[in-house]
Amino acid sequence: MSFTITTETPLSDDVRALVKALNEFTFELTPAEYRHHMTVEQMAQADTTLLVARHVRGATLGMGALRRHANGVGEVKRMFVKPEARGLGVGGAILARIEDLARQEGVTRVVLETGSNFDAAKRVYERGGFEPSEPVLDYPPSAWTAFYAKSLSA
Repeated sequence: MSFTITTETPLSDDVRALVKALNEFTFELTPAEYRHHMTVEQMAQADTTLLVARHVRGATLGMGALRRHANGVGEVKRMFVKPEARGLGVGGAILARIEDLARQEGVTRVVLETGSNFDAAKRVYERGGFEPSEPVLDYPPSAWTAFYAKSLSA
């Protein structure tokens, strides 16, 4: 399947639909107190860049965002690939673009928090060179969360 990945506003109807699908997916798997979601309004802030994968015919396939923190740390947020696009390399391609953007901006470490039971997502992160880590940023450790990090230093 051919697809493109571009920077987009999270305030579009297409992205709102992706966020809704992601939230519904995580609501089924993670208790509310362990969900660390950004709203589309939060994603539209200057510290965050959203990348959207689209089929060549325009349909959305997935998304992921880079959120910037102090001290050269970037965070992968809101990674999601629609069920019909899973296994096609969309998630890995979005993650690679997030990493490319982070490197271009001088980010030296990229971190993320995901659900401990999101096995497909963890495989994407591990294939992308991320390694399990201690809790990152201000996320509390729990049985429901898994943390990953990757150094971008030369």
